[in-house]
Amino acid sequence: MNLEGQERLKSDIIKLKKEKNAVIFAHYYTRPEIQDIADFIGDSLALAQQATRVHADILIMCGVHFMGETMKILCPEKKVLVPDMNAGCSLADSCKAEDLAAFKAQHPDHMVVSYVNTSADVKALTDVVVTSSNAKKIVDQLPADAKIIFGPDYNLGSYINSVTGRNMLLWNGACHVHSRFSLEALLQFKKENPGVEVLAHPECKAVILAQSDVIGSTKALLEHAIQSSAKRFIIATESGILHEMQKACPDKEFIPVPPEVTEGVGCSCNECEYMRMNTLEKVYACLRDEQPEMHVKKETAEKAISSIQRMLEMS
Repeated sequence: MNLEGQERLKSDIIKLKKEKNAVIFAHYYTRPEIQDIADFIGDSLALAQQATRVHADILIMCGVHFMGETMKILCPEKKVLVPDMNAGCSLADSCKAEDLAAFKAQHPDHMVVSYVNTSADVKALTDVVVTSSNAKKIVDQLPADAKIIFGPDYNLGSYINSVTGRNMLLWNGACHVHSRFSLEALLQFKKENPGVEVLAHPECKAVILAQSDVIGSTKALLEHAIQSSAKRFIIATESGILHEMQKACPDKEFIPVPPEVTEGVGCSCNECEYMRMNTLEKVYACLRDEQPEMHVKKETAEKAISSIQRMLEMS
């Protein structure tokens, strides 16, 4: 779609949004044009929490499937729409509820701490949910002798083990984006840009984190870039955040670390193809037709919300 068509479609979405009393939420990793028409941009849980505070009849969650589920769990009385039900998540998909249930049965003396990037069914089997920004704080509050299953992100769990001194039992899952950053490219960038800070998400592999100066959630990395007096940064997280970074810091340069394999990708950026399934055309269609609508079984939602509420209490 050319720029003129894009702008026309944006205008149609904004008009329809007002007519239907709808609010659009977009994750940092979505396409720039999606972020531009969103009322709120942020991390998945922050967006779901924001949804509880808006007065709207329709909520549109531009992200991936589990984010729509979380929003519906926290806003059961509102109509939650997602532009594409097939926009999944490699990390959430790496931990199926039936597999976690079987794993719990093998370790009955362990509690379960789950990353928010999980399905509603997995959250229903979880004792407390965490995000990349509050995982350390919450794990630090658990009893020192607590036996913990942490899932599904192995890299994040390994990082939390290293900064808390815990020995949590880690689920072997990963985000396909954050686990494929090229260490070789990162080292080359550091060599070419001596003294430039490396900002990385804790879902990255340990070898990437070991080369990083700042490790934090997407929002934390954005805030650091804004507050820092530095003018150049090397970024190791999904490249969608570069749009917000550049908007907030037009005078700064952000160098994205590419994936290990770039052939056929189309650019050197590390993008989540599931997030890119959100398009202006799909946002307009779902708002026009009020479909597809997210539904979560009542029993599942009731169990899942308890693990989310415990996290909020501990945060």
